Amino acid sequence: MQFRNTPASYGLVAIIIHWLVAVVVLGLFGLGFWMVDLSYYDDWYRRAPDIHRSIGILLLMVMLFRVAWRMLNEAPEPLPGHKRWEIRSAHMAHLLLYVLIFVAMVSGYLISTADGSSISVFGWFEVPSVTGQIKGMEDTAGTVHYWSTWAIVALVAVHAAGALKHHLFDRDRTLWRMFGK
Repeated sequence: MQFRNTPASYGLVAIIIHWLVAVVVLGLFGLGFWMVDLSYYDDWYRRAPDIHRSIGILLLMVMLFRVAWRMLNEAPEPLPGHKRWEIRSAHMAHLLLYVLIFVAMVSGYLISTADGSSISVFGWFEVPSVTGQIKGMEDTAGTVHYWSTWAIVALVAVHAAGALKHHLFDRDRTLWRMFGK
C-alpha cells in the first residue's frame, strides 16, 4: 500500500490518522463523560483529567499534522454514481468535524489553563497558559467544550451512517477505501 493518497484510494498515512483520531476522539468523549461524575475521594478524580488533558494535547498535534497532510495530499476522487449532494454533504461534514474537533481542543485547553497554570502532558513536557488568569473563562469554555463534544459525537454518528449506507445499500467501495482496500 502506498503512503500517499491516489485519485482512486487513500494512502496508509491518511488511513492511520483517520482511525487514530476516530478512536481517540470517542475515547476522550467517553473518558470525559465518565470523569465528570467522579467524587473528590475517588482515586481517579485527579488522574482521569490529567490523562484527558494529556491525550487532548497529543490529539492537537496529530490534528495539526492531519491538516498539513490533507493539504499536501488530495483526497481520492468520488466514486462513480455518487450524487452531487452526497459529495457536498460529505465535504461539509468533514470540514465541520475538523472545526468542531479544534473547538473542543481549544475550549478544553482554556478550561484547564484559566487559572494561569500549564498542562503537563504525561510529565513529558508542559504547555503553558497563554491567557493567564481570566475570571469566569473556565465556565464559558466549559459550555463550549460540552456542546462541541456532543456535536462531534452526533456528527460522527451521521458520518458512520453515511459510510454504512454506501457499503450496505449502494454497495460501493467508499467504506473499503478507508480500510485500504
